[in-house]
Amino acid sequence: MKNESHKMGIWMTGALVAGTIIGAGIFVLPVTLAPLGANAIVGWIISGAGAVSLAFALGRLSHVGDDGIQANIELMLGSTPAFLGAWSFWVSNWVSQAVVALAGASALSWVDPRLSGPSFAIPVAIASVVLLTIVNALGVRAAGRTATLTLVIKLLPLGAVIVLFVVRGATSTPFEPLASLPITLGNLATAAALTFFALTGFENVTTLIGKVRDPSRTIPLALVGGTLFVALIYLLASTSVQLLLPAKIVAISLAPFAEVLVAQWGGRIASLAAVAIAIAAFGCLNGLILATGELGYSMGSLGDLPKIMTWMRGDNTPVGAQIVASALSILLILTNSNRSSASLFTFFILFATSALLVVYLAGTISAWRVSASLPSRVTIIVALMFVLFAIYGSGLEADMWCLVLMVIGLAVRAFMRRLNTGRR
Repeated sequence: MKNESHKMGIWMTGALVAGTIIGAGIFVLPVTLAPLGANAIVGWIISGAGAVSLAFALGRLSHVGDDGIQANIELMLGSTPAFLGAWSFWVSNWVSQAVVALAGASALSWVDPRLSGPSFAIPVAIASVVLLTIVNALGVRAAGRTATLTLVIKLLPLGAVIVLFVVRGATSTPFEPLASLPITLGNLATAAALTFFALTGFENVTTLIGKVRDPSRTIPLALVGGTLFVALIYLLASTSVQLLLPAKIVAISLAPFAEVLVAQWGGRIASLAAVAIAIAAFGCLNGLILATGELGYSMGSLGDLPKIMTWMRGDNTPVGAQIVASALSILLILTNSNRSSASLFTFFILFATSALLVVYLAGTISAWRVSASLPSRVTIIVALMFVLFAIYGSGLEADMWCLVLMVIGLAVRAFMRRLNTGRR
């Protein structure tokens, strides 16, 4: 019997799903949501339903095989759509690695204002990328253990705020009123777009190639269960912040979760909350590095990217692809050292989130071809409608840049295949 002790089971895979979703973004998102009032609560419900339906759709692909999302889409749609999905996914991920690493480093500045600024954030962000690349190079179970540990820590501030909400509800102290913005289709669309991007990350578990035990059962359960769990936690925690602090305070706060905890337990808790938020970001970074390595290996093994991507060690750990992606992330982090490049970095954030929609679209269409039952197809239709809504909500500029990204990808693929053919 084949030894599967190095593979991840349901709990580790579920922790990877939840841990890659929960980054630093949720801890500042209430600032943006506060002016939307009740629209934010409904937005969480809409985006949660969309994310879970997408998780279900991508989970269906695991029934095709355990060779990762690119191979599974290729079996359903052909090699070119599969490559475009993997390429967009890969670029989005290494860009996101840089964003998340900087978010984690910046969160530590809440511990001490003297730690703010590029002179602290840049070296810490780079060090976190290097350290977690080393962790991932040790194998998938090392990355899985890191995901499990960081998930437990990052849930503490979210859970603490929910507990304070329940405690206030059990007393006669009234909750703070929500902002009075009316519920309209436009306001709901804004709220759903903001909350949905906080729920992305679940898709990374679909990249794993031969690293999950019983993937046709484990991956769908981990995807749907992990995404649903985080969606509920986000709904409760974000709404708790809005009801525990005045809307005007939340809207201008640098750390709304920390402010709620400080109001109850004093200033020392702010430092602990800041550390937990930083750990949340670094836990998310861990999952991104794992998935980005798998995607790079998948494309490299097909000759779509340089052969260095196929350098493996130990239990099929793609260290070559991990190192290349992390190096690209570090170069992107260094662009943030210059204040004049801040707008460029913001563009990269929007670009990364928009590129994921290519993966969702290809994965959802592939899942339709895998599924035959009526309930499955209804869920996949919901997922597809949500993807189309997200593409529309991203705006024409972001969608056009996604097209540019795909053209660049096809050019790289053609060059690499011609180069590899010439070497034979």
